[in-house]
Amino acid sequence: MDKAKKIWKFFTSMQFAVILLGILAAACAASSFVTQGQTYAWYASRYSERKAALIMTLQLDDAYHSWWFMAISIFLCLNLLTCNVIRLKSLVSRFRAFAEMPGPGRKGDVSAAAGTDPREAFGKLGMRRVRSGKGEDGKEILYAARRRAGIFGAWVCHLGILLLILGFSLGQYMHKEYTAYGVPGQTRLIGDTGYAVTIDDFRIGLRKDETVEQYTADITVRNVAVSGNGEAASASVSVNHPATLFGMKFYQNSTGWAAKLTVLKDGTKTQEEVVCAGDYLTVADKPDLVIMLTAFYPDYIFLDGQGPATASSSLRNPGYLYTVYYKGEVLGMNVLTGDDYLTIDEYTVLFSEPQNYTLLQIKQDRFQMLALLGGIVVLLGLFLSFYFQPERVWAVREDGEDWTVYGESRKGGVLFRERFAEVFGKGADTESSVPEERKEASGRDQDTK
Repeated sequence: MDKAKKIWKFFTSMQFAVILLGILAAACAASSFVTQGQTYAWYASRYSERKAALIMTLQLDDAYHSWWFMAISIFLCLNLLTCNVIRLKSLVSRFRAFAEMPGPGRKGDVSAAAGTDPREAFGKLGMRRVRSGKGEDGKEILYAARRRAGIFGAWVCHLGILLLILGFSLGQYMHKEYTAYGVPGQTRLIGDTGYAVTIDDFRIGLRKDETVEQYTADITVRNVAVSGNGEAASASVSVNHPATLFGMKFYQNSTGWAAKLTVLKDGTKTQEEVVCAGDYLTVADKPDLVIMLTAFYPDYIFLDGQGPATASSSLRNPGYLYTVYYKGEVLGMNVLTGDDYLTIDEYTVLFSEPQNYTLLQIKQDRFQMLALLGGIVVLLGLFLSFYFQPERVWAVREDGEDWTVYGESRKGGVLFRERFAEVFGKGADTESSVPEERKEASGRDQDTK
C-alpha cells in the first residue's frame, strides 16, 4: 500500500511533469532533424533502409500525429490536472484563513507601535477594508488583508499550461490542411469541409525596380453543403497576412502560371478551359486522349544541353510545354510558342492568354482557441504570482490605549517591510521575525531530515 502511495505521489508530482516536459522537448527536437511527410523510399535513399524503418516505426516522419506525442501529452495533461485538483482544497483553505483574524499572541514579520489610532496606518499600507474583533485573550483586534488572489497564482499558471498543452496537442493531432489553386473566376472545393473557395482576384504588387513586393488574393468562401445559396464570406489574403473564414485559416502560399487551353474538332471549338501548369484536360468525346500543360515559360529560350528555359519573368515570349497522353502512354511532348498549335488527327489544340494563378494553403484547427485561452490563463497566473503579493495587517490593543501593529506578506516580504518602515519610521521593527506556526513547520522539516 505504501509503495502504491509513493508511485501515485510521484505520478502526481511536479517532478514527473518536468520529466515529461523534458522528454517531449527532446523528442520534438529529434524529430525536427527529420524532414516531415516523406515516404519510406525517400528516407531510405536519403539515409539508409535501417534508419528509414526506424523513422517510420517511431513516426518521426509525422511527429505531431505520432502515438508517442499523444501519449506524452496525455500523461502530462493528467499530471497537471491531478496536481491542480489535489492542491485546490489546501489553496482554498489558505485563501480563507488569510483573511481571518490572527490567533492570540500571533506575531507577524514586522511590527510597530501605533499609538491610539492605527486605522490611518492601515490606509497607508493599502488596507481599505478594516474589520474589528476580540481575540481569545480578550484583547481588541483590528485586521485586514489584501491581494489574497495571489495565493492562486501558481495554480492558475499550471491550469493555463494544461489548457495550452491540451489545445496544442489536440490541434496538432486533429487539424486538417487543404490546398486550393486557380485563376480569378475559378471555384475550388475545400476537401471534405462542405465549403468552396472562389478566387475573385489575384494581384502581384511590384516595386519600382519591378521586383515582387506582395501577392494578394481576394477570395469568397461559400457553404456549398447547404442547398441553394449557402452562407458566404469574403476576405483578402496576402503573404504573412492570412484570413480566417468559417473556422479555417487561409494563407497565400505560392503562385504559378496558367493558360487557356482550347480544343477544336474539325475546326469547331468543342472545349475551352483555363489550366494551371501541371494540370491536364481530358478531351470530352475522346476520354483516352489527355493534354497536359506540363510547364510554362514566360520568356521562352532553348539552351543547348539544358533544354527549355526562361530568360526572365516578364511575359515576352510565352512558351507552352505540353505533354499528350493516349491510353496512359505518352504520345508526344513539345513547346508551342507564338501562333503555334498542335494537331492530333481531327483535333487542334491551342494555348493562349497566359496568366498567374494563386495557390492557397488552408488550415482547420478547432482547438486553436483552447490553446489561445491557455496562453491568456498563463499570463493571468504570472500576473497573480508576481503582482498580487498576499499581505495582511492587524493591530492589537495592548495595555491602556496603545496599539501594536503587525504585518505579514507571504511573498515579496522585503518590499512589504520597506513599505511598513516608511509608514512607521524608526518605530518599526522590520527584522524578519518568523511566526510561531512557521517555526514549528521548520522544526518538523528538520526533524524529518
